[in-house]
Amino acid sequence: MKNLLTSLLAVLALAIAPAHAQELFPSIPKALGEPHPEGNEYWRINHPALLAHDRDLVVLEGIRDVDASLVGCVVCHAVNGPDQGPVPMPVDAGSPDNSCQVCHQFVAIEIGCFVCHASVPSKEDVAMILPQYSADDEGWRDYMEDLAALQEAPQ
Repeated sequence: MKNLLTSLLAVLALAIAPAHAQELFPSIPKALGEPHPEGNEYWRINHPALLAHDRDLVVLEGIRDVDASLVGCVVCHAVNGPDQGPVPMPVDAGSPDNSCQVCHQFVAIEIGCFVCHASVPSKEDVAMILPQYSADDEGWRDYMEDLAALQEAPQ
């Protein structure tokens, strides 16, 4: 009888679990650019090592054309903040809505990148990384509108 009750409770828990699984994990904001060719799970697991490797290439060897560029991460994963004038500005790294903070708070790991690096993209970075946007105010506005539309889309 005890085994039957245990089995029934286990089946009930498995039936209920998918409905509550989303509440267990952080809600990661959708990125603006194309998906990573290696897959998002690969980048979630390996991004610290990839960023450190490319940091060493840039800092120690002077190679500036690297795949895991922090600028590329920031441009693609920027999250809009509250409207500030005609163009909404992305939140900075200290905001709990920042895409880096969402995961890093979940796993209790401090982000050290933004002590030295900018946590929001500049107009020029957006134009460089995503050439469909120009470096003028109109291109910046288009970028922010696209980013807002992606963030509002159901995931």
